[in-house]
Formats: sequence, C-alpha cells, structure tokens
Amino acid sequence: MNPDYWKKRWNEGKIGFHQANANPLLVQHLDRLELESGSRVFVPLCGKTTDIAWLLAQGFQVVGIELSEIAVQDLFADLQLSPTIIETQGLLGYSAPKIEVFVGDIFHLDRGTLGTIDAVYDRAALVALPEDMRKRYCSHLSEITDGAPQLVITYEYDQKLFEGPPFSISQGLLEAYYSRIYNIHHFESKTVKGGIRTNCPATENLWKLTPAGTD
Repeated sequence: MNPDYWKKRWNEGKIGFHQANANPLLVQHLDRLELESGSRVFVPLCGKTTDIAWLLAQGFQVVGIELSEIAVQDLFADLQLSPTIIETQGLLGYSAPKIEVFVGDIFHLDRGTLGTIDAVYDRAALVALPEDMRKRYCSHLSEITDGAPQLVITYEYDQKLFEGPPFSISQGLLEAYYSRIYNIHHFESKTVKGGIRTNCPATENLWKLTPAGTD
C-alpha cells in the first residue's frame, strides 16, 4: 500500500482505527512475554495509539515508527511530553524519557538506528499491509529486532466481503510469514463487536511469537 494512503488519512483525520483505550488483549496478555521492568518494546506503525501510554505506565521503554508526523505530534501531545527532534539516517526521531518514535518508512529503519529491542508489540502493522508487502515486512522486522519475541494481534474475516485494511490474517498466513524463525502460539480469539468497517463479521486473535528453539 502506498505510504501516501496513510498520510492522507491522517491529514484528513480519517482515523476510525484509533482506539480511545489500550487494547484489552495487550492489557490481559503482555505478561506472557515475561519482560523485566525497563525492557524496550517496539511498536511498528504505531500511530498515536493509547497502547503506548499503557506500556509506559507499566514501566517499559517504548520505541515506535510511524509514517505520519501528525500522528507522532499528536502522540506526544497526548502524553504531555515535549520531544527532542533529531534527524537520524533519513528518519526524524522524536524522543523524551523512556520513549522514542521515528517518523518515516519502516523499511528505512535499520538495526543500528533502532537499537536493542526486547519485544515487539504488533497491533496495527501486519494487518495494515497488503499481501505483496507482508513477507518483506516480516523479514525486515525480525532482522532489525534481532528476532525479538512478539505479541501480535490480527483480524480474520471473509476478505471477499471487505478488501481491507485492516486485512484478514489467518493462522496459515501467519505461519507462512514467520514459522521459519518463530514458534507461534495462539492465546485468544474474540468477536469484533459490530464487525469490521462495513459490519463484516470478524474475529480478533492474539498470538505470541517466540524465537524457534527457545520453547
């Protein structure tokens, strides 16, 4: 999907995907990653998600990346933080104590710029990408995070009823993207109240990905 699509939606305020509260699946299941206080959690394609405020409140450091600078500015305003802004490797970096968010294309973010990551929380990245971009994204994400464990939230529905985004990601697709390097564990499914966008019936799924050979 063209990056301009998401920038245009933020510019026009068409952000119905934004949730007012932290995702219940994150709140209920983050402890499955067994993270220590102060661990660095990477949130790809983060928007201005309130999940970040929740993660910070739990004592974690948060790193994100987002295409829209408007979204990042809104995020720091919502957090009541005044960021330091610097350019790094062609990306703008907004930072404050315990949080750093890059503005730009995730494919331009490398491991050196990102730094050490203890876990990935993917609520809105994989489901936002069309099929032709997902394998590249998954490979890139695992490379720049050095195979850090992930908590992934996906949607599953009849893609013929709604073309996305968010896109439908089945267990088979998730395994095709990640099973070579991760063990994949399914923890919870819940019905999406009101369905996806056009009242298309859908299920929200929570997955934990751990490096192959570790469990």
